[in-house]
Amino acid sequence: MPITIAMPRLSDTMEEGTLLKWNVKVGDAVSSGDAIADVETDKATMEVQVFDDGVVAKLGLEEGATVPVGNMILILAEKGESAEDAIKNADMPEAGAPAATEEASPETSAPPAPTAPSKTGGGSVRVSPLARKLADEHGVDLQALSGSGPDGRIIKRDVLAAAGQQGGGGAAPSAAPVAAAAPSAPVTPLPAAGLEAKTISLTGMRKTIAKRLVESKTTVPHFQVSVAVNMDPLMELRKTINGQLESQGIKLSINDFVTRAVAMGCVENPSVNSSWNGDSIVQHGTVNVGVAISLPEEKGGGLLVATLRDTHQKGLRQISADIKQLAQNARSDKGLTVQEMSDSTITISNLGMPQYGVTQFTAIVNPPNAAIIAVGAAIQKPVVRDGAIVIGSEMNVTLSGDHRTIDGAVGAQYLATVKRLLENPAALLV
Repeated sequence: MPITIAMPRLSDTMEEGTLLKWNVKVGDAVSSGDAIADVETDKATMEVQVFDDGVVAKLGLEEGATVPVGNMILILAEKGESAEDAIKNADMPEAGAPAATEEASPETSAPPAPTAPSKTGGGSVRVSPLARKLADEHGVDLQALSGSGPDGRIIKRDVLAAAGQQGGGGAAPSAAPVAAAAPSAPVTPLPAAGLEAKTISLTGMRKTIAKRLVESKTTVPHFQVSVAVNMDPLMELRKTINGQLESQGIKLSINDFVTRAVAMGCVENPSVNSSWNGDSIVQHGTVNVGVAISLPEEKGGGLLVATLRDTHQKGLRQISADIKQLAQNARSDKGLTVQEMSDSTITISNLGMPQYGVTQFTAIVNPPNAAIIAVGAAIQKPVVRDGAIVIGSEMNVTLSGDHRTIDGAVGAQYLATVKRLLENPAALLV
């Protein structure tokens, strides 16, 4: 009897998954616990495992395809069963269920794709959404193509072949002659050197980031409070400590001290370390600091939040090591696990790196957190110290808060605590 493997729900908020890589091929024998594929969810890249023994009879979609949770992605044949029988007898999605995206193999059973209106008025063609998009981009006339997909459906490879990008012998249609412009017609400026007009497809993670930011900004009543922190004592202490730790290959960043201060501030002001729960407010018994990490363009760009667990119980060395490891994991091929991205209770977004030079900004609350801390650069500037104008280092810290959960006065009191800890950094060492 065939075993149908569906796209699993790998996180509580996952609605669809993108199959990044198959780790098996048709004919491979697999056992329970084997990782058959790498899938990108709305939170991380994760492995999909099987829980039965069998032989791979069919891969339900190609790498790069995105399908809803519950859609078939693979069929296994049991011992003694042929691949043909397994495919024939497999439970396929019910009519009306979401189809596996595009480039499943031609044999994949899928509901008919939407049809494109006939340009001649004499009928229509079957074409997948991705093929239609590529045809628009490359100027390919869909009416002139014969589809190689199920029921004559035009799919990606048909369009690319016609566009001459897969060695299929086809050539992209030549552009229509451009009529001579009238003397008074405006001249279209040429694109600047190095610029390119293009459409960038969103990864599942980037879609989720955008969705959550919109939800936060439109459903959470934000307020902001800021303080300026005298960084001279911390800069001196950091210089001394790093000099002593240099032989061990350890170098503490300003952000390590800020993270420690944010966590200790939550211990003194537990109201900030809380979440809105609809008809109640949950105050958390541990401080898990979320650290915003920017992803490189090749990873889809955007920001994600890695969770530094039990931060209030960690010293500066451990905080520094954990943040470095989380950043490395986030930018690796595998990315962060769901565990490494879950359960933050307050978040830090730091744009104070020298290459940016940002002195102050506000951040969007990361639900269900009640607050996010935006950290600017520590810069030297004229400041007043003991009634005299001198050159000193100063850093702006801004709290964005969920006004349903914490009041402005509570936010101000919390920032006052963080300011006191940063201006008296010896307290962060114990």
